[in-house]
Amino acid sequence: MGLSDGLLNPTKKAIVIEDCCNMIEGQLASKSGMSGIALKTAFAALKGIKPGYIPYVVEQILPQCFIALDPMWSRGIEKGDPIEYLSANRSDTADALLSVTDARVKSAKRPIVRGTYEKLRGSAKRHVEEAVPDLAKVINNYTKV
Repeated sequence: MGLSDGLLNPTKKAIVIEDCCNMIEGQLASKSGMSGIALKTAFAALKGIKPGYIPYVVEQILPQCFIALDPMWSRGIEKGDPIEYLSANRSDTADALLSVTDARVKSAKRPIVRGTYEKLRGSAKRHVEEAVPDLAKVINNYTKV
């Protein structure tokens, strides 16, 4: 069973999405300086597209994100600690996640989505790497039997 099979089943899906959105909000709140201002402004613009837009996007990309992370998560389980494994390999984890968002943004119909993503893409890897431990903890919360 892959991550998306286990984490997106009907009994867990809504809470996994909510926890991912809360994790994103927490990551944003921790940002400071000019890059933090830029991220918070971009996120506010995306949230302003329509109510519930961020949870909608999270729901849309999670299956592909879990598929992208599944091999790494499995290696982490084999090594004894998937949270630590993803955290120790946060560069590769970020690359896997960004490959999903890069592909997704190519088909985005809203110019504000494409434009915002393109403006922030250069610094995205660093921010995603910083979020990997928190994302791994969210995943772990729902993969325990």
